[in-house]
Amino acid sequence: MNHNQSTRPAQTYWPLGQLILARLREFYREPEAVFWVYGFPILLVVGLGVAFRNRPIEQISIDVESGPRAAEIVSALSGQERFRPRIVEPEEAQRQLQTGRTDLVVRAGSTVELRYEYEYDPTRAPSLLAHAAVDDALQRAAGRKDVVEVSTKVYEKPGGRYIDFLVPGLLGMSLMGGGLWGIGFVTVDMRIRKLLKRFLATPMRKSDFLAGLMISRLMFLVPEVLVLLVFSWLVFGVVVHGNPLAVVFLILLGAVTFAGIGLLVASRAKTIEAVSGLMNLVMLPMWILSGIFFSSNRFPDAAQPFISVLPLTALNNALRAVMQEGAPLLSQWPEISILSLWGAISFWVAIRLFRWV
Repeated sequence: MNHNQSTRPAQTYWPLGQLILARLREFYREPEAVFWVYGFPILLVVGLGVAFRNRPIEQISIDVESGPRAAEIVSALSGQERFRPRIVEPEEAQRQLQTGRTDLVVRAGSTVELRYEYEYDPTRAPSLLAHAAVDDALQRAAGRKDVVEVSTKVYEKPGGRYIDFLVPGLLGMSLMGGGLWGIGFVTVDMRIRKLLKRFLATPMRKSDFLAGLMISRLMFLVPEVLVLLVFSWLVFGVVVHGNPLAVVFLILLGAVTFAGIGLLVASRAKTIEAVSGLMNLVMLPMWILSGIFFSSNRFPDAAQPFISVLPLTALNNALRAVMQEGAPLLSQWPEISILSLWGAISFWVAIRLFRWV
């Protein structure tokens, strides 16, 4: 035997680092996984951003029933661009209103004095708005004046649009989905394929394995949300009014929190069906209650204490406070505390409950 070979020290491996590298390689070798992590959130932002973009006020369709004063009504309404009045026969006006093709039917009274009659569908919001707007226009045309002088200011500053509200919610949703599905599903899949049993035969500690899954997932999620932020800024003009480092900290904290919850959910599940059911049980309340697409304040006051302690609620509220309002990070200590407790307790319980097989 060669003396140099016999005295050469055995090569040592860092279990945590090797596991992280293995997860990174496995991820980037699956194009569909790359799409769902990086492509799908961007498509979601594009779709919702276009659907709820700032648009000019919609025009109001008005059918004026033919009669002696029909032309007078049309003339009074034609001065405003939002109105689209036209003169039609009474039967045609009824058909248009019944099928929702017109927002309001206007007819002049048959009496000598000036009198208008409106017909509309009170269950349709455009019809209600048309009634109020048309009545105001005709009353002013008849000489009505405001008792009190008022002024109007249109709010158009960045930060108050729906897309500015939506992006932090989508960030939180991506962190939740990536942490739970990206870790919980992968762990159960490895258990089904007997890979965890092979890890059990190695000197790797349980904490190294679980920490490796969390760290590797962070390496996927952080670029994902940063790409989402940059894309939202370039395409929709979404800006971060607070400290960008505060946003990065909240992203990291949210990713760790949901990674811990994902580990806890997958600590004992042995089938895809079981972990899928547990994932939906955990995520569904937060999808509905935590204010992803609309404010959680819409729910009754009795439900607010429960909603406020959900990790996604805390993350969304903190992200919106920093991104939209420019709030300092320390002002969000209640939300940070909630996220830290969820992450620490979930990871600690996951280590205690985790089974290799």
